[in-house]
Amino acid sequence: MEKLVRLITMAPLFLQMLLVSFPFAFAGHDYGQALTKGILFFEAQRSGYLPSNQRVKWRADSGLHDGKASGVDLVGGYYDAGDNVKFGLPMAFTITMMSWSIVEYGKQMAANGELGHAMEAVKWGTDYLIKAHPHPYVLYGEVGDGNTDHFCWQRPEDMTTDRRAYKIDPSNPGSDLAGETAAAMAAASIVFRRSNPSYANELLTHAQQLFEFGDKYRGKYDSSITVAQKYYRSYSGYADELLWAAAWLYQATNNQHYLSYLGNNGQSLGGTGWSMTEFGWDAKYAGVQVLVAKMLMQGKGGRYASVFQQYQQKAEFFMCSCLGKGTKNIQKTPGGLLYRQPWNNMQFVTSASFLVTVYSDYLASAGKNLNCAAGSVSPSGLISFAKSQVI
Repeated sequence: MEKLVRLITMAPLFLQMLLVSFPFAFAGHDYGQALTKGILFFEAQRSGYLPSNQRVKWRADSGLHDGKASGVDLVGGYYDAGDNVKFGLPMAFTITMMSWSIVEYGKQMAANGELGHAMEAVKWGTDYLIKAHPHPYVLYGEVGDGNTDHFCWQRPEDMTTDRRAYKIDPSNPGSDLAGETAAAMAAASIVFRRSNPSYANELLTHAQQLFEFGDKYRGKYDSSITVAQKYYRSYSGYADELLWAAAWLYQATNNQHYLSYLGNNGQSLGGTGWSMTEFGWDAKYAGVQVLVAKMLMQGKGGRYASVFQQYQQKAEFFMCSCLGKGTKNIQKTPGGLLYRQPWNNMQFVTSASFLVTVYSDYLASAGKNLNCAAGSVSPSGLISFAKSQVI
């Protein structure tokens, strides 16, 4: 049951992230329509009081007492999948990736008439994350319990299952949850910087507080919110999320403090050490390495340039592994699809393809190629590979 539910949620989630990275139609494929459907999926997952412009008409208000027993308003956000649980870690990662997609490809979304819907999808998530962070050192990371929820298949409008809320705080830390939520808030602040600067500032304040919280009080969130272990256990630990948050906070602020954090902690937190072959809601290192490589190619490395080169080497290890041109390549199916694991494999396919796509853009802007053990690959070669994963 748990595997089925996560399959339902993660594949469309990452597929939507991928679609926005490509021209909207090629070789007879209508990616504009797929983008529209992908964003619509998130409207079907909404919890709380639904707006008048809700396009999924068979949904109605739900979860209207979430958080009440804990004295906090946790109405809103997104249900995880076919269940009615609100899991904070994957929800925050969803918001981070949606925001990154808009930052990189907002113009293409606008050309397809979907930028407004995409920004609404981000804000639906960040409005909830703001509620979930009522104090600088308190963050609610789950509403509902999968162990009881999955025994009862109910419409969210009719649910009678336990809606207990679970939090992290200094006594029960969760640096991975705090770090991912900080990354989501920071990335979203970039999305709203021009259209809603006051909201962007609010998001940034929360992001900075959450990063400080996660860095100061360290620990894995699923050791504090133990009911999440069966569903979204933090296998990679929290170090990747701290670097991920710092990278997004630097993108959002240009504050040298966050650049220094990436430079000073690259080795101790694994950013320059881990050679990754996956990227997803749990393991963020490849995403961090791509963002830091971008900073380096933009000439922002400064006195940390040598450290950032190590990040970039790991980013390129990931790219070469995906393309089958590295020293440790990701397995592929006979048809050429990336094959990371037996179930829920598409989350890795689509997230990897997204990273390959943005990295091709960064290389193109810098006038560089990808250098792998099996040869050099141009930015257009990276794009061709990414397309091969969805055609």
